Amino acid sequence: MLKSFLVLNMMALGGCATATATDAKIAAPESVALAPETLKSAEFEEAMAEADERQRVFSDPAESLALTGDLVQGGLVFATTLPGARVSLDGEPVMVSDEGRFILGFGRDHGKSALLVVTHADSSVVRRALDIADREFPVDRIDGLDQSKVSGFTEAQLKKIGEDNAKKDAARKVSDPAPFWAGGFSWPVTGRISGVFGSQRILNGEAKRPHSGVDVAAPAGAPVKAPADGIVRLAESNMYFEGGLVFIDHGQRLESAFLHLSRIDVKAGERVKAGQVIGAVGATGRATGPHMHWSLKWMGTLVDPALVAGDMRQADNSGR
Repeated sequence: MLKSFLVLNMMALGGCATATATDAKIAAPESVALAPETLKSAEFEEAMAEADERQRVFSDPAESLALTGDLVQGGLVFATTLPGARVSLDGEPVMVSDEGRFILGFGRDHGKSALLVVTHADSSVVRRALDIADREFPVDRIDGLDQSKVSGFTEAQLKKIGEDNAKKDAARKVSDPAPFWAGGFSWPVTGRISGVFGSQRILNGEAKRPHSGVDVAAPAGAPVKAPADGIVRLAESNMYFEGGLVFIDHGQRLESAFLHLSRIDVKAGERVKAGQVIGAVGATGRATGPHMHWSLKWMGTLVDPALVAGDMRQADNSGR
């Protein structure tokens, strides 16, 4: 599993710097109290030093900016800056919490660089050029699928697919500004990794879009847990492709999706905590056997859940 630790070389406005990656295990930082309008560089340094000791967060107190995560294609970065700041990535506005927490994500095919701009409440600006590492993605051939789930859809099937897409689109229009993700992520279920993020999918011999998440093969009925805190935005048991499907909003437009569930134990609008059972492993929808598909999407960009979930060997998937 690729993990990287961000070591930031910071420069003030008028110049750019690059962030380089070195191998290390990364976890999302826990909440660090940042008092609005009173946090100075020394206080920021003290707060982030405490987080650094616990979680290896690397920070630059001179620029009041701390990042931790993976600067790679499919990577997700968790960040902290001063309260009241505005942030953009590659020109797109990014949601920032009242405490100054935000997320950055990089898609499977992201280019080699990204531009992070942080504008503080006092109008000072920090510009950061980020180097994004390339990844190689395998080809994944899957045969034996129900052909009606692959191509040649009937009019009735297309109608069902359209209705399902409308439900998903509506669920994704709402996201809480709170950083529910700040407590970190863990695996929703443990088992054999049967599909990886970004692989080129060949389904029944037909080339399809790259795989949107990670698949974990596990016994039917095994409990699936929320990987982090959040709010359930969608809970549907009969989606055409996904079968049993749950969306969890982790805040700031970061969303988990869990597919092929045989049972759903939550409902839309419900607040869930990390580790809470939300359903059970199944083989519903487009699946050849019992497994859980987990995808993670930030601002419409798919990122790799395996990069934030940590070492599966350390996960606890006992029922609760």
